Amino acid sequence: MPGAAPLQEHTVKDHRRLGRELEIYHSDPMVGAGLPLWLPAGAAARHAIEEYVREQERLAGYQHVYSPPLAKRRMYARSGHLAKFADDMFPPLAEPGEPADEALMLRPSLCPHHAMVFASRGRSYRELPVRIAELGGMYRAERSGVVGGLGRVRAISLNDAHVFCSLDQVGAEVALVLAMCARIHPALGFAADGYRLSLRGPGAAYLGSDEAWDRAESLLRDALVQAGVPFEEAPGEAAFYGPKIDIQVRDLAGRESTLATVQVDFAQPERFDLSYTDRDGSAARPVMVHRSIVGSMERLMAHLLEVHQGAFPAWYAPVQLAVAPVAEGQDAAARAFADAARHAGLRTELLLDGSLGLRIRTAAQRRLPYLAVIGSREAAAGEVSLRLRDGRQLPPMPHAEALSHITAATRP
Repeated sequence: MPGAAPLQEHTVKDHRRLGRELEIYHSDPMVGAGLPLWLPAGAAARHAIEEYVREQERLAGYQHVYSPPLAKRRMYARSGHLAKFADDMFPPLAEPGEPADEALMLRPSLCPHHAMVFASRGRSYRELPVRIAELGGMYRAERSGVVGGLGRVRAISLNDAHVFCSLDQVGAEVALVLAMCARIHPALGFAADGYRLSLRGPGAAYLGSDEAWDRAESLLRDALVQAGVPFEEAPGEAAFYGPKIDIQVRDLAGRESTLATVQVDFAQPERFDLSYTDRDGSAARPVMVHRSIVGSMERLMAHLLEVHQGAFPAWYAPVQLAVAPVAEGQDAAARAFADAARHAGLRTELLLDGSLGLRIRTAAQRRLPYLAVIGSREAAAGEVSLRLRDGRQLPPMPHAEALSHITAATRP
């Protein structure tokens, strides 16, 4: 994989400036604060990441679903989200004369919908664990003065999943999540800045019994110890329904935020009366493990922009290959090679306008992993000259060899 240009060659920029310069996303006052528009470059990178994460989840035994981004008010009253997050939820969408609990609301979380997926039919202990995953939208009524960039938004695209399992399976499920994070995060090109075990604090309203909380905290602590990662304990940082492991990252300003998380929840299964048929034929209550490997796509992209300063790993770079003919006489050869590259699965762009020097500088400014230059000699021989993002130039090679080289370097 071509290396990123050394960071000292560029002014270090935050994700908002990079997002504008590289056309990753756009914020428009006609749309509203905290509602970013993903532009083609950002959408291409996001799509590649989503495909990779979804496949990793599939290999780990997750089943993917789609669920609507809103539901009746009474579902959020049942789940406890309304009592906890009412100030952060958008107002109900009520029809005239409709009972208040029947009004629709945009969801602040995906977990109630996934509880309904589990409850859609009877379950047996032999099916457990049931792993339900989704990249779904959720919404927070953030004040316009506190939203900004991709780090804090109102419309959130969350990589989310919920595992329904027995108590004795919880430890293994948490360990699986930590192992997935340890595999997926390096593939994206970053490492965690810290692990936090978020526990209950005094005075807050938490769902569930003291015994359930103690058991959940113990399971998470043991999983972190077994994973061999250093962590700190943070009383008062738990979710209202259970303790959690938060995987922390820092932005360029040193501000810390949670990117990935895994949480143990005894309360939601009870509130929704979830059950499965146990080995002796009796009804048993599952434990619900909430987890997100990469968090929201918005916050993830903000972090990746700053980590890589726009020089994304080649496998999810918005444009992996640019093709530049030296002169107009090589346009046909450049178009043919670009077309072959697209059919080989590469995100490819033709650079035709301006001098060759300008086009080479444009490719460098956009941090493109590969630039294929085709002059008269290359066109006649059916070859291309590849320039790499780190400044290296490869000797001319046949089209098929160049495509094989690039495709091998653009896999995660």
